[in-house]
Amino acid sequence: MYGSSQDICEAAIGALQDRGISVVARSRWFRTAPVPVSDQPWFVNGVIAVATGLRPADLLSILHEVEAEFGRTRNIRNEARILDLDLVAYDDLVTDGATPPALPHPRMHERAFVLLPLSDIAPDWKHPSTGISLPDLIAALPADQRAEPDA
Repeated sequence: MYGSSQDICEAAIGALQDRGISVVARSRWFRTAPVPVSDQPWFVNGVIAVATGLRPADLLSILHEVEAEFGRTRNIRNEARILDLDLVAYDDLVTDGATPPALPHPRMHERAFVLLPLSDIAPDWKHPSTGISLPDLIAALPADQRAEPDA
């Protein structure tokens, strides 16, 4: 319906912009192995930075609306999906997730598919909870975390 995985990601960015969310930076697209390791095909991942007056919970709600618009259902954790949009950080806000969303995303620091694209747009970023730099987070990734720029 939308073409390639990259086409779907591009269309999702457009859907966010159609809802008044301004994209201020975007990474390259990366081909990434599934996490956890499975027989699913590799994914296309990227990171965007946005400008919005929305509260984090409202922004997350819009991300979920866009996913649903593209046919995403949420039945089983880590199931195959056409689109997965996450709110990984919101400025330097740190929340415990008692009222979603948890910020920063509780597993972002363990994911090459987040950290490598993030390094394209915010190479000096530091994890707001730990203060660990992005290069140090990338260096600590597990060996099974595979990601490469999509040519």
